Amino acid sequence: MTQLHPMAPPEAHDSHVVALAASALAEVDERLNAFFAARAPEAAAHGDAYRRLWESAWDATRGGKRLRPRFTLTAFHGLGGAQRASAARESAVRVAVAFELLHTAFLLHDDVIDGDTVRRGRPNVAGEFTADALFRGAGLPRARLWGESAAILAGDLLLHAATAEVARIDAPASVRDRLMDVLERAVSVTAAGELADVGLSTGMSGAGIAEVLAMTERKTAEYSVSGPLVAGVLLAGAADREGDLLDVLAEYGRLVGVAFQLGDDLLGVFGSEAVTGKSVVSDLRQGKQTTLVAFARGTASWPVIADGFGRPDLGRAEAAGIASALEECGARGFVERLLHEHVDAAIHALDSPAVPAALAAELTVVARSCVGRIA
Repeated sequence: MTQLHPMAPPEAHDSHVVALAASALAEVDERLNAFFAARAPEAAAHGDAYRRLWESAWDATRGGKRLRPRFTLTAFHGLGGAQRASAARESAVRVAVAFELLHTAFLLHDDVIDGDTVRRGRPNVAGEFTADALFRGAGLPRARLWGESAAILAGDLLLHAATAEVARIDAPASVRDRLMDVLERAVSVTAAGELADVGLSTGMSGAGIAEVLAMTERKTAEYSVSGPLVAGVLLAGAADREGDLLDVLAEYGRLVGVAFQLGDDLLGVFGSEAVTGKSVVSDLRQGKQTTLVAFARGTASWPVIADGFGRPDLGRAEAAGIASALEECGARGFVERLLHEHVDAAIHALDSPAVPAALAAELTVVARSCVGRIA
């Protein structure tokens, strides 16, 4: 799953909305910690391994940028949520927590699918349990089974927890039902995107630019941006306002979600590891089917790129050579232009009477930060 980077610092946008969202985000962290702490006694009662599973899942939530909760809370406060009853504000925080739990669950499963054992510079759940098994004398196949099983189960637990958080909010049944629909769609569409991603990497489906962009939209945009924004609208009681607010924010979310992933594709090859913490070799070693690669396939440079692309033992010098070839064949320029087009379209979508000025200003900053990540 895409690791969205922090929003750009506030400049011309409404500082009141930013401050309210930031305060609520602090509550999200508190609730996440309380959620995991409350499960410690029960987990310990089922054995040391199960206790460690919950602890490792808790670790997986640390270090994230909380972008999905931020989108929910920004929409909620940008639509006047602070003036609503305390139950509505409480519900907004709980739903924001749910999206962070959902995100962590997807990361845990995604790492298993990709065979990754490290996330955010430290062992993930699969890596931690695999290393423990190796330390205790297990062979590599059994150790991997132990690690991957732990990660899958941890992800399953957090998927259920996300659903439970939304189901238990103090809100009218009609609002809760619509929020459950948003969450269900986020899970369903993201699963379709994940399957499409595996299809691309295994050659089970076409790997053209259109297919890669469709996969990107499904895998990232719905649960990362569109869903959280729509949830914030529903919680603020603004879904029935005049105009097409939900449609506008859903379209904005689709465009920004794709833009973030296009930025990640670029960072995965041309970024600075010291700045982003993201490897510039990993995507090439894994043979990740990105927009860069989809474009390059149709150029004369592809044979040079294909020679090392997807090779697990690809060295840094060879990766740098592939990066140069991707730039020379026009792939980098193409993706950068595509990113700018998505950002411009997202900002243009906000030019609607249905979107309050303060919310539009904040979301414009977010969209522009997609470009800043690779500028």
